[in-house]
Amino acid sequence: MNYAGKFGSGELDPFSGADIGLGPLLSPRGHLSSPGKFHVDKVSTHAPSDAIIISDAHLLFTGDFKRSGVDLVLTVGGDGTLLAASHQVGPDVPILGVNSAPESSVGFFCAASKGSVLETLRAAFEGTLRRTQLARMRVDLNDTCLHKRVLNEALFCHGCPAATTRYILRLSSASGEVIEEEQRSSGLWIGPAAGSTAAQRSAGGKVLPLASTKLQFVVREAYVRLGGSLRLPTGLVEEGGSVAIHCKIREGKAFLDGLHIVHDVTIGDRLVLRRSDETLTVLGLTRRNGGS
Repeated sequence: MNYAGKFGSGELDPFSGADIGLGPLLSPRGHLSSPGKFHVDKVSTHAPSDAIIISDAHLLFTGDFKRSGVDLVLTVGGDGTLLAASHQVGPDVPILGVNSAPESSVGFFCAASKGSVLETLRAAFEGTLRRTQLARMRVDLNDTCLHKRVLNEALFCHGCPAATTRYILRLSSASGEVIEEEQRSSGLWIGPAAGSTAAQRSAGGKVLPLASTKLQFVVREAYVRLGGSLRLPTGLVEEGGSVAIHCKIREGKAFLDGLHIVHDVTIGDRLVLRRSDETLTVLGLTRRNGGS
């Protein structure tokens, strides 16, 4: 269940649970229901008239929160729910995540979970909840923008996981310096700081401060000749710089923020990845859930 709209705009108490559409999901003490009971079949009749209620999480992949007057986007689920919603959220609207199943969900981006929902919402309404601006990434294919709100990472690889990914990697700095290398590997991860604790780290990359504006690329399982080494096994892309991938395979794929957004890339195609001009404002990030 996800909500986007104005808060406290009617006569309802914004801290009662009803005004945000969470009433059926909260106990009298403001606790979320257990994961097994966490299900929404219908919109609460107590929701304000200008609310946008999305009961089907799949709508987040095609939804659009560009509605005038939206003050906050609230997601209830986990990191995947917030990630999907973030693709529809511009730089001027903050997003707040509620982890509905903390026993099984990491909730890296989620500020609230069972037992702290109303307290966190109160802080959001009062403007005292910490705001963190996260860098996002833009991805272009042959000079056409595929996405400009990638939050975690992009993966370029062969469509078959058993096949070798062949490409030319070109790293360009803001000052005009260029480093280029032809590589063979299982693929290439690249993303902003928000994704550096996930796939980038698992592949051998560094964990970046969340406030960093740099992108990081990490080569997966590189093939090198005996005694050889890669010049660009991993690296950082400074603000104003970019990474270009010149595809040398017929069945390449570009996965953006997971498996749901995927684009075909073939021989001669050119992917360019750079920092997006659209940041994402996330509320309530702390050291406990990934903030700095």
